[in-house]
Amino acid sequence: MQIRKAAVLGSGVMGSAIAAHLANAGIPSLLLDIVPGALNAEEERAGLSLSDRQVRSRIAAGNKSKMLKANPAPLFVPEFADRIEVGNLSDDLVRLAEADWVIEVVVERLDIKQELFRQVSAHVRPGTIVSSNTSGISLKDMVQGLPEEFTRYFFGTHFFNPPRYMRLLEVIPGPNTDPAVLDFMQEFGERVLGKGVVIAKDTPNFIANRIGVYGLAVTLQEMERTGLRVDEIDALTGPVMGRPKSASFRTVDMVGLDTFVHVANNVAEGVPAEKSYFEMPDFIQTMLKQGMLGDKTRQGFYRKSKGPQGTVLEVLDPKTMTYGPTQPVKFPSLEKAKTAGGLAEKIRTLLSGKDPGAEFAWNVIKAVLLYTAKVAPEVAGDIVAVDDAMRWGFNWEMGPFELWDALGVKGTAERIVQEGGELPPLVSELLAGGREKFYRKAEDGSVSYFSGAGYVQKAGNPYSFSLKQAKKEGREIFGNAGASLVDMGDGVACLEFHSPNNSIGGDIMEMVHRSLAEVEKNYLGLVIGNQGKNFCVGANLMLILMEAEDENWDELDLMVREFQRGTMALKYAKKPVVAAPFGMTLGGGTEVCLHSHAIQASAETYMGLVELGVGLIPGGGGTKEMAVRAMEGILPGVQAAPDYFFAKRFETAAMAKVSTSAEMARQLGFLRDHDRYSMNSDHLLLDAKARVIDLSRNFRPNLPAKVRVGGPGVRATLELGLYGMLEGRYISEYDFHLAKKLAYAMTGGNRAAGTPVDEQYLLDLEREVFLSLAGEPKTLERIRYMLNKGKPLRN
Repeated sequence: MQIRKAAVLGSGVMGSAIAAHLANAGIPSLLLDIVPGALNAEEERAGLSLSDRQVRSRIAAGNKSKMLKANPAPLFVPEFADRIEVGNLSDDLVRLAEADWVIEVVVERLDIKQELFRQVSAHVRPGTIVSSNTSGISLKDMVQGLPEEFTRYFFGTHFFNPPRYMRLLEVIPGPNTDPAVLDFMQEFGERVLGKGVVIAKDTPNFIANRIGVYGLAVTLQEMERTGLRVDEIDALTGPVMGRPKSASFRTVDMVGLDTFVHVANNVAEGVPAEKSYFEMPDFIQTMLKQGMLGDKTRQGFYRKSKGPQGTVLEVLDPKTMTYGPTQPVKFPSLEKAKTAGGLAEKIRTLLSGKDPGAEFAWNVIKAVLLYTAKVAPEVAGDIVAVDDAMRWGFNWEMGPFELWDALGVKGTAERIVQEGGELPPLVSELLAGGREKFYRKAEDGSVSYFSGAGYVQKAGNPYSFSLKQAKKEGREIFGNAGASLVDMGDGVACLEFHSPNNSIGGDIMEMVHRSLAEVEKNYLGLVIGNQGKNFCVGANLMLILMEAEDENWDELDLMVREFQRGTMALKYAKKPVVAAPFGMTLGGGTEVCLHSHAIQASAETYMGLVELGVGLIPGGGGTKEMAVRAMEGILPGVQAAPDYFFAKRFETAAMAKVSTSAEMARQLGFLRDHDRYSMNSDHLLLDAKARVIDLSRNFRPNLPAKVRVGGPGVRATLELGLYGMLEGRYISEYDFHLAKKLAYAMTGGNRAAGTPVDEQYLLDLEREVFLSLAGEPKTLERIRYMLNKGKPLRN
């Protein structure tokens, strides 16, 4: 089986976003929707009729246009929209024969879905995969009476919105789905679409929404009982509980109150015995009637208003249905939990308190733990699927059964029973056998989970690699406080950064040289990667600030020289070096990547040379490398003005542009044509390892070459553009000053245009400008502001 082309039936918010993510994965699609019943005013003025193709496909075309304006962007780059062709469900169903996968995303009405699938079955080729993105309608009912040949390839694929960013994909077998088809979709979803795939049972709301929406419903009911404020509850149910910063009510605002209530009603209707669990307080109906739906209507549980000192965040008081300013949240248990070490300890500390906040947190967590243990056998094949679904679909740091273990199953169960609660069979069965954990971890890193009858070994993922586990197994070759060199097997080593925020300092540069020496003697090549929150946020700004404030210019000069020496050592290494960036890859992190032989990035890599934001220029070879890449745009022997090639690279650094995807990083010049990216971040390290092995088969180290400088003429062109931006008030006077300094270093100083120089000349210029700017008061102001506020100052 292969999927080369798809068809998406239904072009609304979800349908167009699914088509966009397919485009991200390199899969073109046909996006179809209904034919409009009447002309709009614009079509009437143009003299069009209902028979014109433009009119008949207007709904899909309009929704594609809306998708392009969505924030956050569903596409890696806008150009990928060309991979989506629009049409309509009346004229273009015959074209379903072109598709390898047909995804239904129409309105949640059984009769409409049944009729659509009847038509689809008449047009698809035998063996075409067909799936529904329903959020809870019975798959069995959808395809009742359709041929077995069709239903063998039919199942549910429940994407979470927005599909590009939400990792979970629930795959739900239909009544007759071929197991081989499910296996293929699991592999395809993980490798090609970058999803975390779980197999769910055909029950209302499947796994994640069933449990997650229950948790929010319980939170609302407990709020009504206790009278706690909205902002107090969000403080209790956010990161300190292992949940996202959006916590409870901020999450509902983001999703939309109407969507949340719809999903809750879906369970209440589908599982009548649980109707009371999902009953909403009266004020929720008032919010719906008044259009207080959250972000989409600019007011929900929170809203932003203009105050004398700028934008003010206000919070809803459900008792009066009025808004007021958020207030400080002070529960002793919460304050104590925030200072506790590790998530498990934070939650235990919070729940052990005696104040109203601790009571609220316990009542919500207790209800969710009991409900999950009760419904798990009904909604999923095992507890692993449940935990994965909640981590990937709701961004919980721990799944419910992982949380049972973290709190202690026995102690938690005893507390529940003491309070008059009843334990679900799954918990009773675990404890009856003298067991006290849902998961067991062996010394070799393998994990077993409780299945009801005993423990079953969890299948390992052949595409993922754990640096933490490798080090447990004694595969760390050597290391220091900032980095470690780890043996990945098969002749490949990994240089792992693990300094605070993975910022680059002397310890990491020392490890670069030691690692290259070791790899050149004993390994095929080197991966530079880690499994922290972000790849690297840049150089150690605090250290730079301290040296500049103390006017230790020799020390600062040495720091920059060592950084440059390290990146150049990577570029001219005798064995292949592959950087594996992900997440925030800023400043020095980008410079490390620019000097590697190849980049295997995560698709979600946010890369940029952001030094001008702190009053400096890229000093670890980044300025030099952008100049080198600018001249690479001119083919040998071709006489061409370098202005355009320099302008593009210069603008990227001068405006401190940060890519919003790995593909955009390619457009900005950070990734080259031969660089690649992984759709699934869990696969990144092994993909990078495979790239090293591939390069090692016929590797030739880089040889030093002369670079032709842009010269004063190119610099004048760049400065003219800067002057226009200054006059238009797009940049400040100091921005203008910094960008001129960058232009000076990038274009080769005062050397004449076309003069061949070696890279060291450009590095010296870069370092000279960097050091001169480090002594300027406004640069120090920018650095201090960034360290204190976490965002740039435009002074």
